[in-house]
Amino acid sequence: MAHSVGMLGQECFDLKNKAIARLHGYSFMDEIPTIDYSLLFSKDHNQRAKSLEHLGKACQDFGCFYLINGVDERVVEGALKDISDFYELTNQEERSEYFKKNSMDRIRWYLRSDAGENRENLKIVTHPEYYCPSKPDSCKDAIGEYLKGMHEVELGLAKAISTTLGYEETYIEKEFKLEAGFDVATLNLYPPSLQSKGSTGLAEHTDPGFFVSLIQDINGGLQVLSHKGHWITVNIPRNTIFIGFGDHLEILTNGKYKSHIHQVILDNNEVKRISMATLHGPSFDTFVAPAPGFIDDSHPPAYRGMTYKESLELNGFDEIDVQSSLTQLQMPLSL
Repeated sequence: MAHSVGMLGQECFDLKNKAIARLHGYSFMDEIPTIDYSLLFSKDHNQRAKSLEHLGKACQDFGCFYLINGVDERVVEGALKDISDFYELTNQEERSEYFKKNSMDRIRWYLRSDAGENRENLKIVTHPEYYCPSKPDSCKDAIGEYLKGMHEVELGLAKAISTTLGYEETYIEKEFKLEAGFDVATLNLYPPSLQSKGSTGLAEHTDPGFFVSLIQDINGGLQVLSHKGHWITVNIPRNTIFIGFGDHLEILTNGKYKSHIHQVILDNNEVKRISMATLHGPSFDTFVAPAPGFIDDSHPPAYRGMTYKESLELNGFDEIDVQSSLTQLQMPLSL
């Protein structure tokens, strides 16, 4: 874990984000909150309580947040370097070796350049088994070290988020069977806007699973839709991980903690951008439905339940595609 900046450091961090938000014309209510991972487990009871309260508001009001003091900066930088090396030291023909072969692919390469999407990416299954391309040689170790650290953070966030919901710390970990969770990392290469065939890097969508963690080499393009209906440009400071909730946390909490809608716009991208988005999901056999504690006369079940594997395959996609099926799982509104 990186060294904690403490409450004063977090306040300075938030002030910087406020300045960035005002520069881009966003109101105070549109600012993505910052969570200090180390403070969620502080031995100071008052400090921990305040941090958990801050997390709870971020979960309910935004469905996303910036996370500091989670994975060590050296580890994050090492992973990003090796993603860059993967694209720099291999050619497109070598990467196309991982083009779709069958529905059980555990590594899959993808390239699209049109008005609706502009990016090249490599998807790899990272948990419960870890798959990685064979080239470059260092790729597996550096990315693997980051993913190992991020899995520990995932379990820690599961404890903290469970607490904000009023449950015991192990609630989400048990409900989603996270020790056997199906995680997929997407290694993205977005072109500069001058080389793209449209302004859209990735169309607006939500993701399945518990949450998505994102690291990137430079800012540019990612936008999230606030629960108030405003698009917010995501500016991820150095040594920070962006966390966005997935569909299955929304389903489990019956809409209390909603998944975040996001998109990637390339208009202002002057150079290429590298990112890695890791989707942290339940185990395949986990049956996810609104939990009884989130259902009452005023809040009937808003989603139908099914196993995580079934939901990933609901629209004809493969497991590794990790595509959302939230719309199909929503119950029709009663008149």
